[in-house]
Amino acid sequence: MAEEVILLDYWPSMFGMRTKMALAEKGVTYEYKETDPWVKTPLLIEMNPIHKKIPVLIHKGKPICESLIQLEYIDEVWSDSYPMLPSDPYQKAQARFWGDFIDKKFYDPSWKVWGTKGEEQVAAKKELLEHFKTLETELGDKPYYGGEVFGYVDIALMGYYSWFIAMEKFGDFSIETEFPVLTQWTKRCLARESVVKALADPDKIIEYANILRKKFGAE
Repeated sequence: MAEEVILLDYWPSMFGMRTKMALAEKGVTYEYKETDPWVKTPLLIEMNPIHKKIPVLIHKGKPICESLIQLEYIDEVWSDSYPMLPSDPYQKAQARFWGDFIDKKFYDPSWKVWGTKGEEQVAAKKELLEHFKTLETELGDKPYYGGEVFGYVDIALMGYYSWFIAMEKFGDFSIETEFPVLTQWTKRCLARESVVKALADPDKIIEYANILRKKFGAE
């Protein structure tokens, strides 16, 4: 199957980390092609001509773009192993809602808290902490967002995990102190081989964040 599945990705991408987790959960072998998103390679432009962004999942020569869409595609194509989305229509709709929440609400302040400065950073931190609280409240006393089973929403949020350290360092807060329930959830997720192998080294993320801070004028 390696010749059928290719992943265009860049090592610090939280979105690519999601796709790698999903492929690992399904036991899908694939070819990984490191693709710097700042360099629009011919293959990236060919496979994602609209957004020209990673990750791009290529299956049998056909591209699937956007990480949450990739999770659903992977779940449907390799449906004979480990379901990531619930079969119940309402529960599936709820999972999609929270995946959408993470990308539309959580993403923006999650990078601005380390990638900006001054009033913009202060506002981003306030918003980010509110979203962390919302996500912790939604988790409640469940082991995972889908209940007893690690799945779609867990993957959607754990894709950001390697960047948590950058959020904490530059935002000057502690996730473990402020969100203990969420912290216990991350520990359960980190017990999964699929998660650990997909995540980037947090120390390298800090180095990369410092590079981007200079690029964005946040130093």
